[in-house]
Amino acid sequence: MSKNNGQKMSKKFASYPRLNPFGVSKNISAADLIDQSMLAYNGGRLREAAQLLAKKMLPKDGFIGMSLTGALTPAGLGKSCLIPLMKAGFVDWIVSTGANLYHDLHFGLDMKLHSGSPFLDDVVLHQDGVIRIYDVLFPATVLLETDSYIRDFIVRSGLDGPVATSEFHYRLGLDLLQRNPACAEYSVVAKAAQCGLPIYTSSPGDSSIGMNIAYHELMNDSTLMIDPNKDVNEVCALVLAGTRNGCVILGGGSPKNFYLQAQPTLWEVYSIPKGGNDYFIQITTDQVVWGGLSGATPAEAVSWGKVNPGVLPDTVVAYCDSTIAFPIFCEYAVGSANGRRARKELLHKRDAL
Repeated sequence: MSKNNGQKMSKKFASYPRLNPFGVSKNISAADLIDQSMLAYNGGRLREAAQLLAKKMLPKDGFIGMSLTGALTPAGLGKSCLIPLMKAGFVDWIVSTGANLYHDLHFGLDMKLHSGSPFLDDVVLHQDGVIRIYDVLFPATVLLETDSYIRDFIVRSGLDGPVATSEFHYRLGLDLLQRNPACAEYSVVAKAAQCGLPIYTSSPGDSSIGMNIAYHELMNDSTLMIDPNKDVNEVCALVLAGTRNGCVILGGGSPKNFYLQAQPTLWEVYSIPKGGNDYFIQITTDQVVWGGLSGATPAEAVSWGKVNPGVLPDTVVAYCDSTIAFPIFCEYAVGSANGRRARKELLHKRDAL
């Protein structure tokens, strides 16, 4: 290589920081670990995601939505990660699988889940009345008692007619808080109701909550039903109202699409050119080569109008297990210099929006 070519090469990469990591020690903080030791591959992408949230998304006056896929709440990520984010005002609305919310109720009702092993004999567990979610164990009575609580709540609530999932989850959270105000420290549904944070479920029939709503409608000749149209229009209203919109997507699947479809709904159906999301963070183990939604990249989302084409540098996908990456990501955000962020309390602004 000639001297001139070498100088050109040096100038070309001058804007990139030198890869010079800190040595890991017993006193290193999560922030220093991310900033100074996670410099390449998916460690580097996790660093970019954490810095994007803390340095750009949180300081800006916009809305941050989060989608949750996978059995996160039974693994304890509701109490350890999601509730601290909500308390700090770092998330404004959530789209979750119904299963995550159902299993969150176990914590809200002070039921015990146990850390076990993924290598136990499932035939023996079944005979002993024990349910296994990989290495999380709990007695089958937890399901039965949670189901009973949901059915009793529906009767007490007086809910009737078509309702949005945001309204159903809000009323459910209020009921948990009335039973035990302290449960807001370990139940996502309760904390969301306390913070005025709307939670949506994109597939309301695909969980034990939906199963019990179906039971109530059939056995009590009730008109109560979850109305997906209300959810779609509410989410569109939230996205339209946000001066900037950013998402944090854990996994993918239906919650991911339900969050991202608001932008195409606005321009494709309502003829309102919103312009796509301004920030995009995803933590997933799925790959783009399989052609599934969970692995779909922000660049692909641009073609659908889901992501603003001008902000691709502010999009990050970290191919990691959420149970490993998300706690580190949250610790970085909560411990960041930005401190707390004013809560938007969008739950109470839905009609106006």
